[in-house]
Amino acid sequence: MDLNAKHTALQNILKDLGKVVVAYSGGVDSTLLLRVAAETLGTQNVLACFSAGASEPSHQLSRVAALAKSIGVQLMTVDTDELEDPAFVANQADRCFHCKSHLCRTLLDIAAERGFGHVIFGTNYDDLDDFRPGNRAIAELGVRSPLAEAKLTKDDIRQISRQLGLPTADMPSSPCLASRISYGLEVTAERLRQIDEAEAILREAGLVEFRVRHHGEVARIEVPAAQIGRLAAEPLRSQVVERLKSLGFRYVTLDLQGFRSGSLNESLSEEEKQTGLQM
Repeated sequence: MDLNAKHTALQNILKDLGKVVVAYSGGVDSTLLLRVAAETLGTQNVLACFSAGASEPSHQLSRVAALAKSIGVQLMTVDTDELEDPAFVANQADRCFHCKSHLCRTLLDIAAERGFGHVIFGTNYDDLDDFRPGNRAIAELGVRSPLAEAKLTKDDIRQISRQLGLPTADMPSSPCLASRISYGLEVTAERLRQIDEAEAILREAGLVEFRVRHHGEVARIEVPAAQIGRLAAEPLRSQVVERLKSLGFRYVTLDLQGFRSGSLNESLSEEEKQTGLQM
């Protein structure tokens, strides 16, 4: 199926859904989904909901609000209180399942209260092959994933986003802050704050694609291989070390393998991954 056919398939799926609540993160995928939903169904039939919990980067809300306004869709913020869930806090391989379950139930309640027929997420076709326990929560609770259903891959979504002039077309992915915490290390408000502020420091330094992985006393920084030399050079190296230590990290390391999405999953065995998908 070519790109135009996939785009048409997405529009047809949305037409069948009627009125939708969009789980909106402000990322590449959900922004395209929101834009096409608004154009296909009319802005009055689309509600964007942003999860403003502790796991979201602090700079996200203002950016998300501006994007939703530019598309012409009402934005509602919700707090899923994921830190109140011991299963989420325990940070085992199924952490994402518990987080997504809470969010799905919250959005399904909002949809029912406001007369919207469906809740939709920006899961893309590539996500179906990745280790993402949250996808099981979405499927089990009857939430739809129109991008994946239309077989739109990440590259497809970026191409269509460029065609539509969306500012998110080439934006790096930015999953929740909890995904930076090493499995088995409890998710706490303090650790999420450390990650949020540490990544803000790298953003201020002009870096675009990066992660700060939390390993307790250790902050492990990932940047693309081509940027490793820049971050290791003075004076930036010393500045980053000093500022991250001021956040409470004892050691600051630079991963020589470079940036790779989902690197913490490398520590999971196949058995742990299967357990995370099935629990």
